[in-house]
Amino acid sequence: MFTFRLLTATAITLGLQCIQPVYAEKVTHTPHQYDGKKTASNPHKHHASSHQHQKDKIELGKALFFDARLSYPQTQSCSSCHNPNHAFVDNRPNTRHGMVSEGADGKSFGNRNAPTAMYGAWNIPFSYDENRQTYKGGTFWDGRAKDMAEQAGQPPLNPVEMQMPDKASIINRLAENEYYQAQFKKIYGDDIWTNTDKAYDAMGDAIMAYEHTPEFAPFDSKYDRYLRGEYELTPLEDLGRTLFFSNNNVNCKTCHSLKPEDSEGEIFTNFEYHNIGVPANLELIALNQLGADYKDNGLLDNPKVNGDIKQKGKYKTPTLRNIAVTGPYMHNGVFKDLRTVILFYDHFNHPMRKINPETGKPWGEPEVPDTVNYTDLKANVLNDRKVDALVAFLKTLTDARYEHLLEEKK
Repeated sequence: MFTFRLLTATAITLGLQCIQPVYAEKVTHTPHQYDGKKTASNPHKHHASSHQHQKDKIELGKALFFDARLSYPQTQSCSSCHNPNHAFVDNRPNTRHGMVSEGADGKSFGNRNAPTAMYGAWNIPFSYDENRQTYKGGTFWDGRAKDMAEQAGQPPLNPVEMQMPDKASIINRLAENEYYQAQFKKIYGDDIWTNTDKAYDAMGDAIMAYEHTPEFAPFDSKYDRYLRGEYELTPLEDLGRTLFFSNNNVNCKTCHSLKPEDSEGEIFTNFEYHNIGVPANLELIALNQLGADYKDNGLLDNPKVNGDIKQKGKYKTPTLRNIAVTGPYMHNGVFKDLRTVILFYDHFNHPMRKINPETGKPWGEPEVPDTVNYTDLKANVLNDRKVDALVAFLKTLTDARYEHLLEEKK
């Protein structure tokens, strides 16, 4: 991974001569398309022009995604915490055992696990669902960014992540590069460099364009291939699929689906915010020296909830695509193994599931007990075979590019 990042940074320094353009391919399920203004006199010319515009934006976004100059010491890029060779999560070893990411200075750490950047094109704006009586949408664990463009602009300015002092410092760095100078003007207008905020927004917009390409959403897992008649599920995988989608068993689909059972293009999240009783990560709290009384507020930290205390301890429901290769799990990385996650859910209903297999001790109490959603956690008890079946099914959500990681984890 580090060699890849160094090579990419070198390419950018040399004017991006060795970075190949990334073209938006036709994808059946993609919800985002370039929305340009029609040219009445020659619609074919407009189509070619807008298509080229989008290709240029994607190429620019890819260059920015891998550019370490977005961090103060120029040691970290977006790809550091979202490695394309590992389902766009942070698989770097660090002193926090991968529970959270290491900052650009090599010694700073956040308090939340970096989620995958994959399938983010289907994200929805932050809003309140009156029907379900819950917030949904936005990006980050607490929904504080409205979309992936805004999300892309936050890590460079975060003091424990990429650690740049301000937007101007970043834009001035980018403006020193001839490729960026030319491409920003070509895509966003000749005056783009005269306004720091607009240039910074353009940076995020370009990164989002790259993150919305099929590279981030191939829909080619075993499950996708099963839906297309190209793969036959094993008996264990098929049992897991039945359990997952059944309302009478484990209730997974309530929060982890948007479409009817076995629909193509399912993202496996409804983007809602819930407190599912995740315990505090005591190891991380100790390593980060946060204090024994530390509590992560979750959604309550989002200013859009206006200090509503009922949102404390709630987090955005993540996609389950590639879940088997994107641990550690939960917002704080408290669980290392996917099977442990299933057992954790089951312990709310199963009187014999008293011990966390990773610690050998009883499950920790919920970090924020007052807002736990026990209604949606209610489910039938699972025996060991059903636990194994759910894990087997979740592994089928691994994109083909990452299936070798499943073998490496054995």
